Amino acid sequence: MHKIITIVALFAVVLLAACGNNGDNTLQGKKKKLEDLKAQQIKLNEDIAKLQADIAKLDPSAAQEAKAKLVAITTVQPDTFTHYIDLQGKVDAENIAYVTPQNQGGQVQAIYVKQGDYVKKGQLLMKLNNEAATTQLGPLQVQLNNAEDILRRRQTLWQQGIGTEVELTNARATVEGLQKQINAINVQLGQYNVYAPMSGVAETVNIKVGETFSPQTATIAGIQIVNISNLKVTANVPENYLGQVKEGSNIRISFPDINKTINAKVSLTGKVIDPNSRSFYIEAHLPSDNSFHPNQIAVVQIQDYSNKGAITVPVNTLQTDEEGKFVLVAVNENGKLIARKRTVAMGKMYDDTLEITSGLQPGDQIITQGYQGLYDGQLITTKA
Repeated sequence: MHKIITIVALFAVVLLAACGNNGDNTLQGKKKKLEDLKAQQIKLNEDIAKLQADIAKLDPSAAQEAKAKLVAITTVQPDTFTHYIDLQGKVDAENIAYVTPQNQGGQVQAIYVKQGDYVKKGQLLMKLNNEAATTQLGPLQVQLNNAEDILRRRQTLWQQGIGTEVELTNARATVEGLQKQINAINVQLGQYNVYAPMSGVAETVNIKVGETFSPQTATIAGIQIVNISNLKVTANVPENYLGQVKEGSNIRISFPDINKTINAKVSLTGKVIDPNSRSFYIEAHLPSDNSFHPNQIAVVQIQDYSNKGAITVPVNTLQTDEEGKFVLVAVNENGKLIARKRTVAMGKMYDDTLEITSGLQPGDQIITQGYQGLYDGQLITTKA
């Protein structure tokens, strides 16, 4: 027992010495110091365990005083482990249209849509001031009425053998000329009506009655229509994954703001590497869903590795000492449950799951809770 007290006291001295050392106060230095202390603690725990085992052999009554530490264990079973490349992406619309006038534009007289409305292709959205064209139409209509009256009289006289053919022809030409002018003005009047170029949602309506609407300013002050039934996710992939990502590749897309994840396929890959970001463009079509919106943030997860028979452990169960990486497993020894250190080799890691390539076998019981402070050889229990 005296030896155990000595070891604990020694650990306290080491800890105080380490804490009092003001050497490297950088983040990296502090992390290194923490790793050193953990390694020393593990070594001391192992020494304590060995001494307790020796004492138990020499004094059986001391072994009865040892109290088992409560832990939780999980049986290791082969499972599919998948690793993904996580990329920042966003939702884009396949079709976005800015409404533009058919003519040179003009002053807005009326607006028949508001932001968020669903509109159909060809629907009247806006009417521009057509006063100038309407002013021309009135006098022309009066002239046409007079010309048609003259033409009717000329035709009647011609049937009676009065008048000349030239007079009749001139009267007819006057009527036709005025009709063409009126038709041209009616076409102009129709161009003062602004229609939806496609079906979709009026995403922005930032034009007001009385303001000027023209083709040059339509993208700044006007109406934007988005076809939300045809959306896609776009992302940029680092060029070192060029050989792993292609059209048809399986991907997962997560939407953090709505807590939704879907499976999809890459529908398009860029053919050019961006010289600045050293990445290439990909996109994937989205299913119709009212919860998806243009410019919404998405996390694109591209599968780059899969192991159907992998041995995995929670990443937080992995520990490190001077001998390397290890996990603690529960082993039945002489009817007692004992914690044993098991050196392991790491594979890939994704989220909170770590692939183990060697050191564990199916059926091993890994300690997943209560492993903090455990040492090799410590008595444990799973019963509270």
